[in-house]
Amino acid sequence: MRKRVSSGSPWEDIVGYSRAIRAGDIIEVAGTTAMDGDKLVGKGDVYLQTRFIFEKIARALEEAGGSLQDVIRTRMYITDISKWEEAGRAHGEFFSEIKPVATLVEVSQLIDKELLIEIEVSAIVQDR
Repeated sequence: MRKRVSSGSPWEDIVGYSRAIRAGDIIEVAGTTAMDGDKLVGKGDVYLQTRFIFEKIARALEEAGGSLQDVIRTRMYITDISKWEEAGRAHGEFFSEIKPVATLVEVSQLIDKELLIEIEVSAIVQDR
């Protein structure tokens, strides 16, 4: 089984990617930012951007037949590592009980300078 999830972004066709793909019990969610259509959510605020991103990721996982409970890995790319606690606090609000393995690394920049963090996740859907 292979199921693609689209965000509806025109970039998906231009670049050739999907928001998420489920292959069997595995769901991979592509790098996700705090863009809501053409609007940036949480301008200048890593915490707000991180929260919004995890909400977007949760919707993609649900569309693929999973949930945040199925997440086994998070990868966070932040443009200012000194803001790690803000990103970490938001991560903890979603994953304090799930405790996936997590990576947080600083990158020099993302595709737009207003984007402060980009996140991707891996999940394995478990029978509940």
